Amino acid sequence: MPLGVWSLLAVGAGALIGSMAPAVGEGLKILGDVFLNLVQMVVIPLVFPLIVLGISRMESVKKVGRIAGKAILYFEIVTTLILLMAVGIAKLLQVGKGAPVGGADPSQLSKLSSGVDFNQLILHAVPKNVFEAFGQGNLLGTITFAVLVGVGMAALGSRVQRVEEVLDGLAQVMFKVVGYVVRFAPFGILGFISYDVAHYGFGKLGTLLGFIATVYSGLAIILGVVFPLIASVFRVPYFSLIRAIGGLVGIAFVTRSSEAVLAPLLQRLEGFGLRRSTTSFVVPLGYSFNTDGSVLYQAVALVFIANAYGLATDIPALLLMVAVLVILSKGMAGVASGSIVVLLAAGNTLGLPPQGVALLLGVDFIVDMARTAVNVVGNCLAAAVVDRSELRAERKANSAGSASTESAESQVLEAASAAAGSER
Repeated sequence: MPLGVWSLLAVGAGALIGSMAPAVGEGLKILGDVFLNLVQMVVIPLVFPLIVLGISRMESVKKVGRIAGKAILYFEIVTTLILLMAVGIAKLLQVGKGAPVGGADPSQLSKLSSGVDFNQLILHAVPKNVFEAFGQGNLLGTITFAVLVGVGMAALGSRVQRVEEVLDGLAQVMFKVVGYVVRFAPFGILGFISYDVAHYGFGKLGTLLGFIATVYSGLAIILGVVFPLIASVFRVPYFSLIRAIGGLVGIAFVTRSSEAVLAPLLQRLEGFGLRRSTTSFVVPLGYSFNTDGSVLYQAVALVFIANAYGLATDIPALLLMVAVLVILSKGMAGVASGSIVVLLAAGNTLGLPPQGVALLLGVDFIVDMARTAVNVVGNCLAAAVVDRSELRAERKANSAGSASTESAESQVLEAASAAAGSER
């Protein structure tokens, strides 16, 4: 049977085991952990050579900067628009009004940081020991080192051809290993679903149903309206892209981990027609700075908490929420429980009670699945947009170059004919 069918069967079996035999369900978490470990084991060995090769084979270092600039500009514009949309929807639906905030337990937040340290984020991106960064799965640090190595190899040119061949061989081997790992996905899904149902249950589902429905509605608008509009502007075949990555998005949904599909995602995008030099750089960068689903969740959650405690949700307050999240959401990289940590930091900044965040922890695993899936789709679309933009720029440059060549040739012919006429 196809992998997708096995995955659906695993979801059903996991839900049944988690509800009927909770002790067994919690014990099966080991299957999910093993699957995630397998995936994370191959992420760095695959991403590093892909980024290095992509940059070393670019025509110039200027192109690297151009791609990075386009990606970051895209991330900033899209996430800001999504934040504005999210607070608007939450305000319109009055999410959080009458929520049972008295039952929240703030002690659940004790293991989480209450803020985002931007100094630590910068040091995370520039590690002092690259091997330590590899061992910790530090994606930002890996990207930084890979960019430096790629630029150095591009400067050396043909002298490092053998190094390129070795890295290319390593990437091909890792792609093969990824294929083996993905086959284990249904077991990982079984473990995660069994554990989630057994551990979290659905006790708070009824009281927070409005919040969950608002988040899912907003994510549906992103997937069904915002992303297709962006794709149409840049002439990206959006629904073909969804078909190409759909199975991996489903795995990300169930496992609640974007990293679980990063390695196979790069392979799917290349098969879709995107260039490796673009996808291997933009997608890992987007994992840190382009979390479309997560920022929507955070915006809706802030409005929910403000409404639940009867605090201001007028236009200035909503715009302040957006401004805070625009800044703090970029500090999510390398932070465990990133969305909750950013939400807690934003709540502290805005003067919102932490008990409200604690209340949402009870249903976080339900919304986490959907926001993770949207994050994956958003990064794939970002890579496609940047790749199309680069192709368009290259075609324009090539047509301008050919036009200038034709003009120079015509001028030479005119001069030659003039000279011939004067001799006659």
